[in-house]
Amino acid sequence: MKKLRSFPVEKHISILISSVLISASVFTAASLLNTSNNVNAHAAITPQATAVAPTAAPAPVLVTGLPDFTQLVERTSPAVVNIRTTQKISQMQGDPFSGDDQAEEFFRRFFGMPVPQQAPRNRRQAPRQQEQEVPRGVGSGFIVSQDGYILTNTHVVEDASEVYVKLTDKREFKAKVIGTDRRTDVAVLKIEGNKLPKIAIGDSDKIKAGEWVIAIGSPFNLDNTVTSGIISSKARDTGDYLPLIQTDVAVNPGNSGGPLINMRGEVIGINSQIYSRSGGYMGISFAIPIDEAMRVVEQLKTSGVVSRGRIGVQRGELSKEAAETLGLSKLQGAPVAKVEPGGPAEKAGIQEGDVILKFNSTTIEKSSDLPRIVGAAKPGSKATVTVWRKGAAKDIIVTIGEAEADNPSQKIEKKAKREKADNYLGLSVSDLSDAQKRQMPGGNGVVIDNVDGLSLVSGLRPGDVILMMNNVEIKDAKQFDAMVVKLDTKKSVVLLVRRGEASQFLVIRPAG
Repeated sequence: MKKLRSFPVEKHISILISSVLISASVFTAASLLNTSNNVNAHAAITPQATAVAPTAAPAPVLVTGLPDFTQLVERTSPAVVNIRTTQKISQMQGDPFSGDDQAEEFFRRFFGMPVPQQAPRNRRQAPRQQEQEVPRGVGSGFIVSQDGYILTNTHVVEDASEVYVKLTDKREFKAKVIGTDRRTDVAVLKIEGNKLPKIAIGDSDKIKAGEWVIAIGSPFNLDNTVTSGIISSKARDTGDYLPLIQTDVAVNPGNSGGPLINMRGEVIGINSQIYSRSGGYMGISFAIPIDEAMRVVEQLKTSGVVSRGRIGVQRGELSKEAAETLGLSKLQGAPVAKVEPGGPAEKAGIQEGDVILKFNSTTIEKSSDLPRIVGAAKPGSKATVTVWRKGAAKDIIVTIGEAEADNPSQKIEKKAKREKADNYLGLSVSDLSDAQKRQMPGGNGVVIDNVDGLSLVSGLRPGDVILMMNNVEIKDAKQFDAMVVKLDTKKSVVLLVRRGEASQFLVIRPAG
């Protein structure tokens, strides 16, 4: 609980000599304090309180107590949902190398993975593939329309075979993924229903630092968990396409995709990230501003993809000293570090060394504003770009190009090329997505695309993340493949594997 400030009695009582009148003054001050609901009013009256304050003293900030969230939670929580996802994998049944009690116990305890049925140890059966649907992860979301549209994070549903949504009244629906956008980490789901509880959409542009907010979600799969805090910063630059809302609301794995709600019961953000060195909450969490999210949602509902503008420049950073040297009146704008050959900017005449000050009359306050503002422009439209060049402002007309969109088919094609693992471990891996990196300690690791041979026998499966191999941290797929080639096929390999929220070492032993 915050320490409450004492009421400024100096402004209401004068120096009195009579002890009777002093007592009356104290009684009057205490009454005023009680009227203001200050629970620490009885401790505010001290001998020094009778001093006369300067007449020009600023008006005090009076804290009237902590808010009561009960009615707010009752009104908004029915629209908050639990999201669980599953993934279909091919699992080897009756494999000849099973029977390692230590490995079986590891996966049972830490990953909840069913141990493959096996033949008696003195009888070996030929391995056979069997497709199985297994839990992939949990997250949160919230209903924004009575006909069943739901918002959540892309990283909650990405790569899932099936998505299930559970309401607070215990009803469960199979959800359809309408569209996802990795750049903003926003996803839209749809369930079949009518007259569903929905939550009101607020205005994230009007929020203020210090404002009370709450989060509702399913941290560690604990449904409808409510946490509270304040807005720490309303526009923290952590991504290319949107500034995030920073709060001190407790957010943990499973909260992703849930709503950040103001005291009026409106969603002003989608909980998305945490700053952590341990993988758990450390006092700083981030939410996607709802205004930015809704721009993405409308496109996802219409076409399933998000179209963004681009002009083909690489931006740099501008220092105060450089701005003064260039003759700028203040530090603002995005300096052009590189112009893409043949891109919209080069065709229009933008040059390296220009400082972009405005885009369609919108001032570029800092370099990180440029991708977001340009991205919001419609491809094919024309824009007036104001640049600072050789001590003067110059307007240039640019025809907006289209940024490369998220294309699920490209991802499938990329993984299809690695369908068959051709290495000793029987593993094909790929680099983590940006969303996956945010979930990993240190942001490193590789995700398993396909499993065969020794790794399949050992219990690994697609979607697992390999963090280390033989005590060496894995940063990307290229490094992993190079290390596998150099492995001694007669020695065991130790992997640090992460599945869901748990990590543990796994030993892959040579065949024979």
